Amino acid sequence: MQAKPIHNTPTYIPPPIRPSPPVHQTPPSIPSIKPRAISISAPNIPIAVPIPPIVEPDDSNAAYYDYQFLFMSQRSEATRPVTLSTVEGAIPADFPSGTYYLTGPGLLADDHGSTVHPLDGHGYLRAFTFDNNVTKNVKYMAKYIKTDAHVEEHDPKTNKWKFTHRGPFSVLKGGKKVGNTKVMKNVANTSVLKWGEKLLCMWEGGEPYEIQAGTLDTIGQYNMMDGADMENHDQSKGGGGGDVWEVAANLLKPILYGVFKMPPRRLLSHYKVDSRRNRLLTVSCNAEDMLLPRSNFTFSEYDSNFNVVQKQVFRIPDHLMIHDWAFTDTHYIVFANRIKLDVLGSMAAVYGMSPMISALRVNPSKSTSPIYLIPRFPGKNNGKERDWRVPVEAPSQLWLLHVGNAFEVRHPHRNLDIQIQAAACSYQWFNFSKLFGYDWQKKKLDPSIMNVKGGSKLLPHLVQVSIKLDSDYNCQECDVKPMKKWKKSSDFPATNPTFSGKKNKYLYAATTLGSRKTLPCFPFDTVVKLDLETTESVAQTWTAGSRRFIGEPIFVPKGYQEDDGYLLVVEYAVSMNRCYLVILDPKRIGADNALVARIEIPSHLNFPLGFHGFWAAN
Repeated sequence: MQAKPIHNTPTYIPPPIRPSPPVHQTPPSIPSIKPRAISISAPNIPIAVPIPPIVEPDDSNAAYYDYQFLFMSQRSEATRPVTLSTVEGAIPADFPSGTYYLTGPGLLADDHGSTVHPLDGHGYLRAFTFDNNVTKNVKYMAKYIKTDAHVEEHDPKTNKWKFTHRGPFSVLKGGKKVGNTKVMKNVANTSVLKWGEKLLCMWEGGEPYEIQAGTLDTIGQYNMMDGADMENHDQSKGGGGGDVWEVAANLLKPILYGVFKMPPRRLLSHYKVDSRRNRLLTVSCNAEDMLLPRSNFTFSEYDSNFNVVQKQVFRIPDHLMIHDWAFTDTHYIVFANRIKLDVLGSMAAVYGMSPMISALRVNPSKSTSPIYLIPRFPGKNNGKERDWRVPVEAPSQLWLLHVGNAFEVRHPHRNLDIQIQAAACSYQWFNFSKLFGYDWQKKKLDPSIMNVKGGSKLLPHLVQVSIKLDSDYNCQECDVKPMKKWKKSSDFPATNPTFSGKKNKYLYAATTLGSRKTLPCFPFDTVVKLDLETTESVAQTWTAGSRRFIGEPIFVPKGYQEDDGYLLVVEYAVSMNRCYLVILDPKRIGADNALVARIEIPSHLNFPLGFHGFWAAN
């Protein structure tokens, strides 16, 4: 194992905070208001030891430190398997053998004064391998994904870094600002997938990188967006090649492809798995559509050998920015996150005074949320086709972040009900360049951005969207409600993956109980389990504890019942400078014995907050 000391770790560690009493009741409804930041001060001078024994729960210095810990750069790699210690509980004998992969940013600060937004941090792949058939333990490896940007910005001889790519969300304080066209920085840091014997790390804007599963060595970019003919559904509305936007697109392409080195299409980092058909589903968008009031979506479906089964393109006449999407047995579902060009933001971005993403801003001009129901298999509905170009209008304004699951129920008279379970936030809060509180000038993250007052409806929260169509596919009703009346700030909804695209009873998500005054909404510290079939609005929770945060929960199935398996979640114990992999029993969420095992990562291998993971069974 090659390991170097962790960098940029603060010397002051605030003492434990006395936890507030746990909160189990559903919070009261909070009226929608403009976001107003909670004041969290940044300590300017080191605090001398000895450390006082108790810090009040609203201590802003401790909150500021805790938040920074989640995004500390880790320059070390575990190039050979490290056997991890189980410090609480035990790995159950029936835990399935396989590997939990987790990707996210690993490096956010270079050696020349620049810091980058977490979304632009170099991809750092972590692998936790369970081999219950032989060793009965967990082995850990971690490596940087050797993307083209990584190779250019890292000197392996000196282990020094110098950021040269701006990335869409960052500004380089120590690098070139004006005229820096290196915007599309593919860092492969957003999601990870094991499919058809290929391990892929994905990013929101380019081809994924293929990784060798046993060693975590980078093989190179894997071309997923070519290789098969597409069925085009552009005809009539929004179609054709002679309209003014097609002319504009043809003018933009040489600039985007040539000057800014953008790939013609950007693959969304969120994919779907149709467990019934055993298919991988992906979607990509045209690069020029980021600047035009139209959106081309290419949906691809692959079999278990990574052969393309079908590929279709659909054009929507609106300016959209899609991060996640949904599917059912017969439809692709796209929530129209509407955007527009920001002229002043574009000028600031060109002169290097703000991130390039500042050229875009959300477009809250509609009070409703358009939802496009796109047919997966056009022409196979016995002659009846819904005009997919006409969206269903959800009665409230939602910016969709992540989808947990979606499914459809067809009734005897061919009426169709569609349910979508997701995390969404408000247009009034969402800001591309301020996510996670990024501030390139201060080199620190501002936690108040993610903890605004009145955040119940503004910040990410769980919603259930219900759509009812009649036998002619006309929309009879569309309703949006908080998921089982759970209104706490929440994200990363997850289900048992074998129920993906099917009716599910349970939903899991990362959330917070709001017990810490200065960090009431984010980072998350709790896993919530919701029973979607009961008529009672009861949520079951497991909380990590005082000054411990969590990432995305992942379900590991082991039987036929929907909650038969285990939950994996990474715990960031900021008060101890430690990371843990936690195993939970989904059936015991809400009880005292939900925790099955807590597995410790060595302190010199602590890592920043991960984004998305994947369980690959042996």
